Amino acid sequence: MASQDWFDKDFYKVLGVSKDASEAELKKTYRKLARQYHPDSNPGDAAAENRFKEISEAYSVLSDKEQRQEYDQVRAMGSGARFTAGGGGQGGGFEDVFGGMFGQQQGGSGQRVRFGQGGPGGAGGFEDILGGMFGGGGGFGQTSGGYRGFGGPTKGRDVTASTTLDFTTAIAGDTVKLSQGNGRPVNVRIPAGVADGQKIRLRGRGEPSPDGGEAGDLVVAVTVRKHPVFERDGLNLRVDIPVTFPEAALGATIQVPTLGGEPVKLKVAPGTPSGRVLRVKGRGVATKNGTGDLLATVQVAVPSHLSDKQREAVEALAEVLPDENPREDLLAKARD
Repeated sequence: MASQDWFDKDFYKVLGVSKDASEAELKKTYRKLARQYHPDSNPGDAAAENRFKEISEAYSVLSDKEQRQEYDQVRAMGSGARFTAGGGGQGGGFEDVFGGMFGQQQGGSGQRVRFGQGGPGGAGGFEDILGGMFGGGGGFGQTSGGYRGFGGPTKGRDVTASTTLDFTTAIAGDTVKLSQGNGRPVNVRIPAGVADGQKIRLRGRGEPSPDGGEAGDLVVAVTVRKHPVFERDGLNLRVDIPVTFPEAALGATIQVPTLGGEPVKLKVAPGTPSGRVLRVKGRGVATKNGTGDLLATVQVAVPSHLSDKQREAVEALAEVLPDENPREDLLAKARD
């Protein structure tokens, strides 16, 4: 804030309040005006944007007790003064306004107070002198982050929460009830297809702004429990499907489970090896961005216990099968 602005601008008039307005009255008036002239409510309206800046500037000074006191003192001290350069036959200049304060004579032989630019080793400027008079520490009404009020109302603080969902609920989506820090419950809509570790941001569901700005957001961190059968892979679902050796060798039609629905029939071609992936279109995760597939990985089940008769049958089969080593190609590639 430049010091000259404090003489030229009537912040009480900008807000439309009296000079003895209370803090509550100031805040109520400012919030009403800020909502009316906020750039978001008046897109492309330069006049409304300038008015919003004036309102924010005025409130930033008058809402601060120390700054308001400084402002009132400066306005009272400089009421009616014109800051023109002093000269022969002309009215007193800026220096003359403060001459009487320090015992100086206007336009006479007495020495005038000099208001030079502040700098290393030089005399302090007008703002430095007033800063000392009113307890300031440098730039008049200035803070470390710039002049107070610049940028308009502040956004309310975000509120964080967490929820744990079962696998099916996360895939289908649901409305869950959470408890905020203040103990009040809040209903949160969980979108379909939310993933483990994902954060959902709900705009405007956080804490209100302290000065009429937009409210903060509610940020919900989601944890998804593992499913005993299915596994998430992007928009796809994966499932391991055991098949017997005869089914893999001779071919078969098997049933494959789906998430939340009836099993589907899937054809296993003759000679299907363990590890082959069979795809069921459109039975994965359904979201607004698309729908995935169900990927069924074939796992050939080998019996762990054989009776004597079964062992003899397997040995007889081995005798008639081609004498080939299925690891030969793998070993050759490993040697390269």
